[in-house]
Amino acid sequence: MQYEFPFQDALDKLNVLLSQNQFELLVPNTAVSSQQTSDIRLVYLMNDAVESFLVFKEAVLTGTYLKEYEGELEARLDESEGRYVLAVYQGETVCTLFFQNLTLEVHLYDYSGTGHFWVKGYEYLRQLEYRIAILRDKREYLGEEYCTEQEVKLSYLAEFPPLNYCSYPAVPDKYLVPSYDWWQVSDEAVEEMKYLGKEADDKSLLRWLKIYEFYPKRAVAKKIARILHTSAHSAVVELIDHKLKLATAEFGNRVFDKDEERHINDLKKKAQKRKTELLQNGKHVEMLKEEPFVYAKDGIESKIHLMIWDGDTRNEWVEVETFE
Repeated sequence: MQYEFPFQDALDKLNVLLSQNQFELLVPNTAVSSQQTSDIRLVYLMNDAVESFLVFKEAVLTGTYLKEYEGELEARLDESEGRYVLAVYQGETVCTLFFQNLTLEVHLYDYSGTGHFWVKGYEYLRQLEYRIAILRDKREYLGEEYCTEQEVKLSYLAEFPPLNYCSYPAVPDKYLVPSYDWWQVSDEAVEEMKYLGKEADDKSLLRWLKIYEFYPKRAVAKKIARILHTSAHSAVVELIDHKLKLATAEFGNRVFDKDEERHINDLKKKAQKRKTELLQNGKHVEMLKEEPFVYAKDGIESKIHLMIWDGDTRNEWVEVETFE
């Protein structure tokens, strides 16, 4: 399409979704039953850090929309009689959206305290990998203007194989969708890790980073990955976690209906009681949350996790207790 639409930025984002064969509409009942105009959301980027949508303003949906369709998409956008017309082909089926404008709706959240325990072993590093990965998606899909200055810096750690999905994937292999080439490190990632290593006064890590900078091979990445889970290098890992907490502090928490909030508070009370017991026994404990989306139901139920360090003097191992 060579015509420059007034909502070109939002259209570029729509094209990204269509190129990935993604087209998940949240259609109000009135838009289906009565053909009345209404705002219709299209899911854009959804994760613990952000819930975002492309919104077709004053829209009418016609034809057949296949909610469960998984396959290739084709689309065509035209302008007719003072409104825009988007035809989306789901195989042999077509649905058409008539609308007045296309806008981006974004809700940002503090994700530094989220936890998902899908893979065992060095769970605390996998949590960092997950948070940094969704941060990179936030930067890539929405732009740096939706990130704090510190978030932008930390987001490049998603391109650091000793810490990313190459070494500590947060999800099982069958669900892994790499956002960066396997075992390839970016200059920005190395520079950020060097900065963090200096701040943490980790001279050994800095020496390995210097080697990695001149010899960015898998063997060196694996060596750095191994030392990151040792107690001797825990300071730099804790520093990354701390900086991420500070970077996201300005974003709010999700707010649910009264019943869900009551349920979450009950879980927190139980988890806090257990956390107090563990702290009294000299354990290091971190409380994390797992929660559903606010604007799109995803089937996730609220949970509270306790990540408990076992006190090993050489390797940083944790156990996880879950309240649901």
